[in-house]
Amino acid sequence: MNKTLARRLTIYIITLAGLIIAAAISLQAAFAATEITTTRGDQAEIALSLYQHDLALVKDTRHITLQHGLNRLVWQEISARIKPQTAWLSHSERPELLQTVAQHFNLNLLTPQQLLESHTGKPVTVIRLNPATGDEHKETATVLTTNGGIILKFSDRIETGMPGRLAFSEIPDGLRDKPAMTAVLDSQITRHNKPQPLQLTYLSHGLSWQADYILELDQQDRQASLTGMATLTNQSGIDFHHARIQLIAGDINQVQPASRPVAKQFSRELESMSAAAADIDNTAHFELHRYPLPVKTTLRDNQSQQVAFMSARAIPIEKQFILTGQNHYYSGHYRHAEQKQAVDTFIKFRNNGGELGVPLPAGIIRAYKRDQHNDLHFVGEDTLSHTPGNVMVRLQLGQAFDITAEKKQIDFKKIPSPDPNTRQFETAHRITLSNAKKEAVTVIVREPVPGDWRMLSESHPHQKITANTAEWRIELPAERDTVLAFRVLTAL
Repeated sequence: MNKTLARRLTIYIITLAGLIIAAAISLQAAFAATEITTTRGDQAEIALSLYQHDLALVKDTRHITLQHGLNRLVWQEISARIKPQTAWLSHSERPELLQTVAQHFNLNLLTPQQLLESHTGKPVTVIRLNPATGDEHKETATVLTTNGGIILKFSDRIETGMPGRLAFSEIPDGLRDKPAMTAVLDSQITRHNKPQPLQLTYLSHGLSWQADYILELDQQDRQASLTGMATLTNQSGIDFHHARIQLIAGDINQVQPASRPVAKQFSRELESMSAAAADIDNTAHFELHRYPLPVKTTLRDNQSQQVAFMSARAIPIEKQFILTGQNHYYSGHYRHAEQKQAVDTFIKFRNNGGELGVPLPAGIIRAYKRDQHNDLHFVGEDTLSHTPGNVMVRLQLGQAFDITAEKKQIDFKKIPSPDPNTRQFETAHRITLSNAKKEAVTVIVREPVPGDWRMLSESHPHQKITANTAEWRIELPAERDTVLAFRVLTAL
């Protein structure tokens, strides 16, 4: 190594060491400084952006008085489920006046067990009560361990178990009654006595929302009303008072997402707003949609709250009965004489016109219908994916009770092929559709036919709706049976 390079390396090491020592001295001075504590009482605004995947963006703005230079600030009442690496503190109006030097988080909340464990090796006061006289006797002991139970060392003996009440002289610095963040701040603010608007922004688990829909069908199954309810859930460890809340709909990518925690028991306090009065405007943002709630809301810990975010009436709907086959019928001999098949019931409508046409967040749609006595009954549910405007919504609600089907393969032939790599089959099928209703219905029969295929004969005309799907629309008279028969050649 030449002398010039060695000299430069020495200067670099000395400079780096000086910077580390200076930073350590600054941090030591900051942590030795008087602690400034901010609570919810300093809060000017709290804003929550709730996502549908156990995630929320929290923006907590408070008015705080800082000293010029280094400050040690304890920001109390943060979410216990905070993602610490996402937190940053800034001046709301003049960011250049404030710089964060260091920050750490106190998320171990004060509990009797935590308090006891923190006094391991330290003295505590043991208070015993004389049941006969009611007098209290106090004695000092040292906590030796709390593993598997408590062991106390008195001046003349060692005891196990809890001999009486324990009194503690102090709460250690690492324990707080509420989740908190401690930050070392370098402030360039010159007005010492004027509170400054500081904002703590962070991502947190334990806060989320989900969409649930109520679809009420009319007597003729021709129209329906739709109400969207947002269920807001708080399991973050703290309350959020008078929060400005917006719901974020859409899928976001998260690197190494934390697994969803097992839900603990929490009080199901439901507060509902009128759907007619609570339609919420939505705004596209990046590739997401935002639904700001119209009023500030208090969301308490372990609470679930509901608000309506959309409603629409007189939606034209179409009920469909669909029988879907399986493709293995066309490449092999089916040995069973007949097979009973279920006919699925679907409801579909287009998300446009009237009070619709708004983006519908993913959720569950539950359908209801009133009978002739005006009693409401649950008739099925299905999941809804994120649905933009002018898109068809198709819901599978269950299976038809009064419409049944029996399918039978009545012929199967292997047909010689000039190509040794191709197999050919000729199959004939008969589907008997039965309608026990007192009115006529239409059943859509969809058969997934594999490979290259050609319809050789059929009792009803089909449509080729995809490369591998043949569809028939069969009119079923009231209380009658109808037979669909067809023969098809397939090449695989």
